[in-house]
Amino acid sequence: MGRWLRLLGVAALAGATTGSAQRDVGGFYPTDITYDGRVTFVRLRWQEEGGFGRRGFGGFRSAWNHDYPRAEQHLSQIIRELTLVDIRTDGSRILTLDDPELFRYPIAYMWEPGFWVLTDREAGSFRNYLHKGGFAVFEDFDSAAQWANFEAQMRRVLPDGRWFKLDRTHRVFDSFFQIKDIDAIVHPMSHIRPNYYGLFEDNDPSRRLMVVANFDNDVPEYWEWSGQGLFPFDASNEAYKLGVNDIVYGLTH
Repeated sequence: MGRWLRLLGVAALAGATTGSAQRDVGGFYPTDITYDGRVTFVRLRWQEEGGFGRRGFGGFRSAWNHDYPRAEQHLSQIIRELTLVDIRTDGSRILTLDDPELFRYPIAYMWEPGFWVLTDREAGSFRNYLHKGGFAVFEDFDSAAQWANFEAQMRRVLPDGRWFKLDRTHRVFDSFFQIKDIDAIVHPMSHIRPNYYGLFEDNDPSRRLMVVANFDNDVPEYWEWSGQGLFPFDASNEAYKLGVNDIVYGLTH
Protein backbone atom coordinates (compact mmCIF):
# COMPACT_ATOMS: atom_id res chain seq x y z
CA MET A 1 0.00 0.00 0.00
CA GLY A 2 2.82 2.42 0.85
CA ARG A 3 4.53 1.86 -2.48
CA TRP A 4 1.25 2.28 -4.37
CA LEU A 5 0.55 5.55 -2.57
CA ARG A 6 3.97 6.89 -3.43
CA LEU A 7 3.51 6.13 -7.11
CA LEU A 8 0.04 7.65 -7.04
CA GLY A 9 1.34 10.70 -5.23
CA VAL A 10 4.07 11.41 -7.77
CA ALA A 11 1.56 11.17 -10.60
CA ALA A 12 -1.07 13.31 -8.89
CA LEU A 13 1.05 15.95 -7.17
CA ALA A 14 1.26 18.30 -10.12
CA GLY A 15 -2.49 18.52 -10.56
CA ALA A 16 -3.18 18.57 -6.84
CA THR A 17 -1.00 21.61 -6.16
CA THR A 18 -2.82 23.76 -8.67
CA GLY A 19 -6.23 22.45 -7.63
CA SER A 20 -5.57 23.09 -3.98
CA ALA A 21 -4.50 26.64 -4.66
CA GLN A 22 -7.68 27.25 -6.62
CA ARG A 23 -9.78 25.97 -3.71
CA ASP A 24 -8.46 28.66 -1.37
CA VAL A 25 -10.98 29.72 1.25
CA GLY A 26 -9.42 33.17 1.36
CA GLY A 27 -7.72 35.11 4.13
CA PHE A 28 -9.78 33.65 6.99
CA TYR A 29 -8.77 30.24 8.26
CA PRO A 30 -10.00 29.29 11.76
CA THR A 31 -7.24 28.78 14.32
CA ASP A 32 -9.42 27.92 17.31
CA ILE A 33 -10.81 24.60 16.15
CA THR A 34 -11.56 22.16 18.95
CA TYR A 35 -9.19 19.22 19.41
CA ASP A 36 -10.78 15.98 18.21
CA GLY A 37 -7.80 13.65 17.85
CA ARG A 38 -7.24 14.25 14.14
CA VAL A 39 -3.94 15.54 12.76
CA THR A 40 -3.94 19.34 12.81
CA PHE A 41 -1.39 21.78 11.42
CA VAL A 42 0.14 23.80 14.27
CA ARG A 43 2.02 27.06 13.83
CA LEU A 44 4.07 28.36 16.77
CA ARG A 45 3.55 31.95 17.81
CA TRP A 46 6.39 33.67 19.57
CA GLN A 47 6.96 37.03 21.16
CA GLU A 48 9.34 39.56 19.73
CA GLU A 49 11.13 41.95 22.05
CA GLY A 50 8.51 44.61 21.35
CA GLY A 51 5.57 42.28 22.05
CA PHE A 52 3.45 40.17 19.77
CA GLY A 53 3.42 42.84 17.09
CA ARG A 54 0.83 45.11 15.54
CA ARG A 55 -2.73 43.93 15.22
CA GLY A 56 -3.23 43.13 11.58
CA PHE A 57 -3.28 40.23 9.13
CA GLY A 58 -4.55 37.07 10.77
CA GLY A 59 -5.10 38.93 14.05
CA PHE A 60 -1.41 39.71 14.48
CA ARG A 61 1.31 41.11 12.30
CA SER A 62 4.73 39.66 13.01
CA ALA A 63 7.50 37.50 11.57
CA TRP A 64 6.02 34.24 12.84
CA ASN A 65 2.86 34.53 10.72
CA HIS A 66 4.53 34.81 7.32
CA ASP A 67 2.68 32.81 4.62
CA TYR A 68 -0.43 32.52 6.81
CA PRO A 69 -2.92 31.06 6.11
CA ARG A 70 -2.39 29.71 2.60
CA ALA A 71 0.81 27.77 3.39
CA GLU A 72 -0.91 25.53 5.94
CA GLN A 73 -4.13 25.40 3.93
CA HIS A 74 -2.40 24.18 0.79
CA LEU A 75 -0.08 21.70 2.51
CA SER A 76 -2.97 20.22 4.50
CA GLN A 77 -5.02 19.82 1.33
CA ILE A 78 -2.12 18.07 -0.42
CA ILE A 79 -1.66 15.69 2.53
CA ARG A 80 -5.37 14.84 2.57
CA GLU A 81 -5.45 14.20 -1.19
CA LEU A 82 -2.28 12.15 -1.51
CA THR A 83 -1.93 10.20 1.74
CA LEU A 84 -4.08 8.30 4.23
CA VAL A 85 -3.35 10.88 6.96
CA ASP A 86 -6.62 12.17 8.41
CA ILE A 87 -5.55 15.81 8.58
CA ARG A 88 -8.00 18.61 9.20
CA THR A 89 -8.59 21.09 6.38
CA ASP A 90 -11.25 23.15 8.16
CA GLY A 91 -8.70 25.10 10.18
CA SER A 92 -5.40 24.94 12.05
CA ARG A 93 -3.96 26.00 15.42
CA ILE A 94 -1.68 28.87 16.38
CA LEU A 95 -0.14 28.22 19.79
CA THR A 96 2.56 29.68 22.01
CA LEU A 97 5.38 27.41 23.11
CA ASP A 98 4.14 27.37 26.69
CA ASP A 99 0.51 26.59 25.87
CA PRO A 100 -0.50 23.24 27.43
CA GLU A 101 -2.59 22.59 24.32
CA LEU A 102 0.62 22.11 22.33
CA PHE A 103 1.09 18.69 23.94
CA ARG A 104 -2.00 17.44 22.10
CA TYR A 105 -0.27 17.90 18.74
CA PRO A 106 2.85 15.89 17.79
CA ILE A 107 4.10 18.26 15.07
CA ALA A 108 4.64 22.01 15.18
CA TYR A 109 6.05 24.51 12.69
CA MET A 110 7.80 27.79 13.33
CA TRP A 111 8.51 30.56 10.85
CA GLU A 112 11.36 33.11 10.96
CA PRO A 113 13.27 31.76 13.98
CA GLY A 114 16.13 34.08 13.07
CA PHE A 115 14.22 36.73 15.03
CA TRP A 116 12.75 34.46 17.69
CA VAL A 117 13.09 35.40 21.37
CA LEU A 118 12.25 32.89 24.11
CA THR A 119 11.09 33.35 27.66
CA ASP A 120 12.40 31.00 30.33
CA ARG A 121 8.94 29.48 30.72
CA GLU A 122 8.67 28.85 26.97
CA ALA A 123 12.13 27.27 26.91
CA GLY A 124 11.20 24.80 29.63
CA SER A 125 7.83 23.94 28.15
CA PHE A 126 9.26 23.47 24.66
CA ARG A 127 11.99 21.22 26.08
CA ASN A 128 9.33 19.02 27.68
CA TYR A 129 7.37 18.93 24.45
CA LEU A 130 10.35 17.67 22.46
CA HIS A 131 11.35 15.12 25.10
CA LYS A 132 7.80 13.75 25.24
CA GLY A 133 7.82 12.99 21.52
CA GLY A 134 7.12 16.32 19.84
CA PHE A 135 8.62 17.08 16.44
CA ALA A 136 9.36 20.69 15.42
CA VAL A 137 10.14 22.07 11.96
CA PHE A 138 11.76 25.48 11.58
CA GLU A 139 11.32 27.35 8.31
CA ASP A 140 12.03 30.61 6.54
CA PHE A 141 15.41 31.84 7.74
CA ASP A 142 18.89 32.38 6.34
CA SER A 143 22.19 34.22 6.96
CA ALA A 144 24.80 33.72 9.66
CA ALA A 145 23.14 36.27 11.96
CA GLN A 146 19.76 34.54 11.84
CA TRP A 147 21.33 31.14 12.45
CA ALA A 148 23.25 32.54 15.43
CA ASN A 149 20.02 33.81 17.01
CA PHE A 150 18.18 30.56 16.31
CA GLU A 151 21.02 28.46 17.72
CA ALA A 152 21.18 30.63 20.85
CA GLN A 153 17.46 30.22 21.50
CA MET A 154 17.59 26.45 20.93
CA ARG A 155 20.54 26.22 23.32
CA ARG A 156 18.19 27.51 26.02
CA VAL A 157 15.74 24.74 25.11
CA LEU A 158 18.27 21.90 24.77
CA PRO A 159 21.55 23.08 26.35
CA ASP A 160 23.42 19.92 25.37
CA GLY A 161 21.86 19.60 21.93
CA ARG A 162 24.24 19.09 19.02
CA TRP A 163 23.32 19.99 15.46
CA PHE A 164 23.93 17.44 12.74
CA LYS A 165 23.79 18.27 9.05
CA LEU A 166 21.27 16.02 7.32
CA ASP A 167 22.00 14.43 3.97
CA ARG A 168 19.67 12.73 1.51
CA THR A 169 20.05 9.34 3.25
CA HIS A 170 18.09 10.46 6.31
CA ARG A 171 14.63 8.92 6.69
CA VAL A 172 12.92 12.31 6.72
CA PHE A 173 13.69 12.61 3.00
CA ASP A 174 12.15 9.21 2.29
CA SER A 175 9.25 8.96 4.73
CA PHE A 176 6.62 9.17 1.96
CA PHE A 177 8.12 10.68 -1.18
CA GLN A 178 11.68 9.76 -2.09
CA ILE A 179 13.45 13.09 -2.53
CA LYS A 180 16.56 12.28 -4.53
CA ASP A 181 18.06 15.77 -4.77
CA ILE A 182 17.46 17.69 -1.56
CA ASP A 183 19.62 20.58 -2.80
CA ALA A 184 17.19 21.20 -5.67
CA ILE A 185 14.65 22.85 -3.34
CA VAL A 186 16.43 26.20 -3.45
CA HIS A 187 15.37 29.39 -1.72
CA PRO A 188 12.52 30.77 -3.86
CA MET A 189 13.81 34.36 -3.69
CA SER A 190 17.60 34.24 -3.45
CA HIS A 191 18.02 30.78 -5.06
CA ILE A 192 20.74 29.86 -2.56
CA ARG A 193 21.25 26.17 -1.88
CA PRO A 194 19.53 24.94 1.28
CA ASN A 195 21.07 23.35 4.35
CA TYR A 196 19.21 20.89 6.56
CA TYR A 197 20.14 20.40 10.21
CA GLY A 198 18.70 18.20 12.92
CA LEU A 199 18.69 17.63 16.66
CA PHE A 200 18.37 14.01 17.77
CA GLU A 201 17.44 12.29 21.01
CA ASP A 202 20.60 11.92 23.13
CA ASN A 203 22.58 13.51 20.26
CA ASP A 204 22.44 10.14 18.54
CA PRO A 205 21.66 10.31 14.78
CA SER A 206 20.40 6.74 14.88
CA ARG A 207 17.59 7.81 17.20
CA ARG A 208 14.51 10.00 16.71
CA LEU A 209 14.90 13.32 14.98
CA MET A 210 13.28 15.87 17.30
CA VAL A 211 13.96 19.08 15.42
CA VAL A 212 14.65 19.79 11.76
CA ALA A 213 15.83 23.20 10.59
CA ASN A 214 15.34 23.93 6.89
CA PHE A 215 18.00 26.64 6.85
CA ASP A 216 18.87 28.96 3.95
CA ASN A 217 15.42 28.37 2.56
CA ASP A 218 11.76 29.37 2.62
CA VAL A 219 9.91 26.18 1.67
CA PRO A 220 6.44 27.43 2.74
CA GLU A 221 6.70 30.29 0.25
CA TYR A 222 6.28 27.67 -2.45
CA TRP A 223 3.22 26.25 -0.68
CA GLU A 224 1.63 29.66 -0.30
CA TRP A 225 1.95 30.66 -3.95
CA SER A 226 1.52 27.30 -5.67
CA GLY A 227 -0.82 27.45 -8.64
CA GLN A 228 -0.25 31.19 -9.06
CA GLY A 229 2.61 30.96 -11.57
CA LEU A 230 5.01 32.83 -9.31
CA PHE A 231 7.52 29.98 -8.95
CA PRO A 232 8.47 27.06 -11.23
CA PHE A 233 5.96 24.22 -11.11
CA ASP A 234 8.57 21.53 -10.47
CA ALA A 235 10.10 23.51 -7.60
CA SER A 236 6.69 23.86 -5.93
CA ASN A 237 6.10 20.12 -6.24
CA GLU A 238 9.44 19.33 -4.60
CA ALA A 239 8.63 21.75 -1.78
CA TYR A 240 5.31 19.96 -1.22
CA LYS A 241 7.08 16.61 -1.14
CA LEU A 242 9.33 17.89 1.64
CA GLY A 243 6.33 19.19 3.60
CA VAL A 244 4.47 15.89 3.26
CA ASN A 245 7.58 13.99 4.35
CA ASP A 246 8.00 16.15 7.45
CA ILE A 247 4.43 15.48 8.55
CA VAL A 248 4.61 11.73 7.87
CA TYR A 249 7.96 11.46 9.64
CA GLY A 250 6.65 13.33 12.68
CA LEU A 251 3.61 11.06 12.89
CA THR A 252 5.58 7.83 12.59
CA HIS A 253 8.55 8.59 14.84
